[in-house]
Amino acid sequence: MKRRTFFKWSLAGAVAVLSGGFTARSSMAANRYYRGPVSDHFDGTRFFNPGGVEPNGFGDLLRWRFNGQQATWPKTPDPRATVIKPEASVTGQNLRVTMVGHASMLIQVAGLNILTDPVWSERASPVSFAGPRRVSPPGIRLEDLPRIDVVLISHNHYDHLDQPTIARLEAGHKPTFVTPLGNDVAIRKVAPEAKIALMDWGDALDIKDGISIHCEPAHHWSARGLGDRRKALWAAFVISTPAGRIYHIGDTGFHDGINYRAAGKTYGSFRLAILPIGAYEPRWFMKGQHQNPDEAIEGMRLANAAYAVGHHFATIQLTDEAMDAPEKALTAALAKHDVDPARVRPLHAGEVFDVPPERNPA
Repeated sequence: MKRRTFFKWSLAGAVAVLSGGFTARSSMAANRYYRGPVSDHFDGTRFFNPGGVEPNGFGDLLRWRFNGQQATWPKTPDPRATVIKPEASVTGQNLRVTMVGHASMLIQVAGLNILTDPVWSERASPVSFAGPRRVSPPGIRLEDLPRIDVVLISHNHYDHLDQPTIARLEAGHKPTFVTPLGNDVAIRKVAPEAKIALMDWGDALDIKDGISIHCEPAHHWSARGLGDRRKALWAAFVISTPAGRIYHIGDTGFHDGINYRAAGKTYGSFRLAILPIGAYEPRWFMKGQHQNPDEAIEGMRLANAAYAVGHHFATIQLTDEAMDAPEKALTAALAKHDVDPARVRPLHAGEVFDVPPERNPA
């Protein structure tokens, strides 16, 4: 292995460790993020996925990072990416999603502007000089955002909770940050006066005029450094609006479809499901925490979603698959499950999806 390649992989491994890639499984140190009663997904110190699997340990991390199988991504921006300036809002029965990049999207519905897992930084990393770097600029310049009412943050990994972006959003928009238990600690470090709504799985939050946000399980984990694995909660969100329900997932493993079935049973159907379709290889390492496109389409069907947006691809290389692999796998999954490709949109930076009215998913 050439010295440069070895350094590249060593650095990538170090960043993975710094962002929570490893902590001692036996460590039960006090939780500085959250204190609360024991529940079916909190043991008094750490959160967990009921009936699920824990993230892999340090030995598996090294086995993966030194496997020599990571595809080479282009160093230039994705030619399909664009930069746009969105409208101020959408009303009535309209529902619009604009891709910023990775898991960051602008959802516009019922006069409300919602950002998901906003990351405008150059790198998804605890440091600005190293770590996974975006290959395309954000599809919306931060200064071109319309008034932001709500920011959903699904968990605290660096590609979802970006403190520099949070600080800028708080300064410019004063939104309500909605996030699972324990993530307020990272937010308040850069936005001490921020309005934060903390949610546990099963909680609901009324926003305004028939709009509510519900916190639902996802099969994932959390960490931002050494020793804090699973000490803040992760979640999916359901946004209930007069224009229909939206099921938003930032990161999840398929988990035998358990959470998708539960969402379909609880809410009946969704106009839109926003689902991760990238960062899934190698499967032996990623399967428990990151679903692949085939599992995403199966989840869409189990949740009874009329339409879906695919994200978590073609922006930041976190795993082994090629940049275009998720879209190719998605095409195969749509054919396998006999789902009309018009119902599923893998969005690139700056791309807009005006979601059609809800129809019977069957």
